[in-house]
Amino acid sequence: MFNILLAIQSDMSAVQTVADTMMSAAAPEKITFWSLALKGGWIMGLLALMLILALYISIERYLTLRTAMREELDNNFMNSIRNCIHTDDIDKARSLAKQTDTPIGRMISKGLSRLGRPLTDIQAAIENEGQLEVARMEKGISLVATVASLGPMLGFLGTVTGMVTAFQDMAHAGNNIDISILATGIYEAMVTTIGGLIVGIIAYFLHNLLVTRINKVVFTLEARATEFMDLLHEPA
Repeated sequence: MFNILLAIQSDMSAVQTVADTMMSAAAPEKITFWSLALKGGWIMGLLALMLILALYISIERYLTLRTAMREELDNNFMNSIRNCIHTDDIDKARSLAKQTDTPIGRMISKGLSRLGRPLTDIQAAIENEGQLEVARMEKGISLVATVASLGPMLGFLGTVTGMVTAFQDMAHAGNNIDISILATGIYEAMVTTIGGLIVGIIAYFLHNLLVTRINKVVFTLEARATEFMDLLHEPA
């Protein structure tokens, strides 16, 4: 009787072991974002570098543009310049403009340095300075646009190389074709496509955001330049 119980217990242990083995084999492999990205190969590394570059430029430009859009400071600055010109205190106006480290401050400073010349010369100097300020603000924006265009193209390149890898593995397998043999190439093809689209979408959004803010700054510069020229045309 004791031997029978031992045999039954041994059989149950064997059944449990087989069941555990089958459950472990059936359980799907847990896929993390990092492991999925690694399946994309070297192209995912390039996409990551491009995304970091786009984010760095966008953050740096955004902070610069936010500093350039200090409307309250600009309003107080223009009011002070107006008061100085009305009181014929040009030296104080020039000093104030030089101390104001903003695009508008530098533009008005250039105009004040041309006082005494024809108004057309003053306006030309202000416009030239305004164009220089816009060029400084647009520094690096073209790189973000390049990332927005190049990201999906690199993703498509990864799709092609991934499919080439899959067909090579299929050719080497001969008649013993299994889906696991094609997994490496298919993973590379799909993951790089997704990665390229994600990088392109993010960079495209950041580029449009920066362009919109630059357009606002340009509009403000034009408005302040017109206000300054109108101020010079006012009768003493």
